Amino acid sequence: MPVENRELKKRKEKGKRRKRILYIEHYAGSPTLGMEFRPYYLAREWVRMGYRVDIVAADYSHLRAENPKIDHEFQSTVEDGVCYHWIHTRKYSGNGVARAITMGQFLSKLWMAAGKIAEQYQPDVIITSSTYPLDSFVGQRIRKKTKRIKKQKNGGASSCVTLIHEVHDMWPATLIEVGGMSKYHPFTVAMQIGENSAYKRSDAVVSLPPLTEPYMKEHGLADGKWHHVPNGIVEEEWTDPEPIPEEHRKVLEELHSRGRFIVGYFGGHAISNALDVLLEAAEHTEKRGGNASYVLVGDGVEKEGLLKQAKKLGLSEVYFLPKVPKKSVPSLVQYFDCTYVGAKNSSLYRFGLCMNKIFDSMMAGKPILCAISTPDDIVTKNKAGVMVPSDAPEAIDAAVAAWEKLPKEELQKMGEAGHRAALEKYSYRRLAEEFAKLFPGE
Repeated sequence: MPVENRELKKRKEKGKRRKRILYIEHYAGSPTLGMEFRPYYLAREWVRMGYRVDIVAADYSHLRAENPKIDHEFQSTVEDGVCYHWIHTRKYSGNGVARAITMGQFLSKLWMAAGKIAEQYQPDVIITSSTYPLDSFVGQRIRKKTKRIKKQKNGGASSCVTLIHEVHDMWPATLIEVGGMSKYHPFTVAMQIGENSAYKRSDAVVSLPPLTEPYMKEHGLADGKWHHVPNGIVEEEWTDPEPIPEEHRKVLEELHSRGRFIVGYFGGHAISNALDVLLEAAEHTEKRGGNASYVLVGDGVEKEGLLKQAKKLGLSEVYFLPKVPKKSVPSLVQYFDCTYVGAKNSSLYRFGLCMNKIFDSMMAGKPILCAISTPDDIVTKNKAGVMVPSDAPEAIDAAVAAWEKLPKEELQKMGEAGHRAALEKYSYRRLAEEFAKLFPGE
């Protein structure tokens, strides 16, 4: 019998003795497939805690490095004890009509299979978490059918099935405020109806952004139902790191030999990361004769434009290096004196920050220069660095200038504070335990 099938059989046998979690996440990924990772990290911890976890996801996602190959609906695979059930949807690119069609495919197939899902999985907890809020309707339907099935099996006694809605992005606010879509557009209206229903009809709402409660209450959320469980870090990913490529090592060691203060960035080169603003800050640094060099590690659609911008500005202390494997990031960051996390100015940041990069930077143990306009002070609250406004290169340079003069011991204290906060507050082990307090009987 294949390993995968043996694992499924073993889990079905054990599942009779364990509480069951059904996690609906259209774009869920895994370490072997790629982003997004949060469902996997939480589910793996819950499995370790003794739960059975079934993740339902689409077989195609633009976020994954690799997508599963399936030949029938609800085909199952197992990774680290977490069971994935794949629903076939069409491929797409961009954020247009094609992607919206896959949402409809995913939800309609779940809707039609709600009775089968309720009967087969009999979840004690249903988590709807698909970026867009329409999956709440499916979760509500599965909850209703599961309760009916459990009631029949319990001789008429009522059974508890907890529905939790998890919010990653603020839809439809994101569509309107960032995408420029009219609030009267049929797609936006549908998302608003879904959002309102999720807040009103879920037993609890888990928000990744930390400052969403007032907004959610305006849209129907009752007192006591709001909970904040942010993104986090996985400790074992930061142990036994791989070395960085020779190309990177040569550049960084040469900068160290010249006594340069290294401002480092690692990650995607996209408009949202405000790397053009970082280059403007580098221009200010060079004009004042500062001792800082800026190193940008990664790739993305904006990289070519950033290279042209750096050349146009005549920057001599800005270095672009290719992306490194995830396992090499801890080795890479040890060469930096501080890390940069930035974003374009957006009204959405009134809801706070939930960027993975902030938690990764904390775990890296280096001071964080966070250039985002937001009332959320996660970096300074944890004494892990400083926060300056978005789109303010002068403020970035001013922070760099101050850090250039600081004793290394002071910078080290900031880095250690961030690292300590990452371990104590933001490990997925701890976050899974906090989340699990919402489960029935916990």
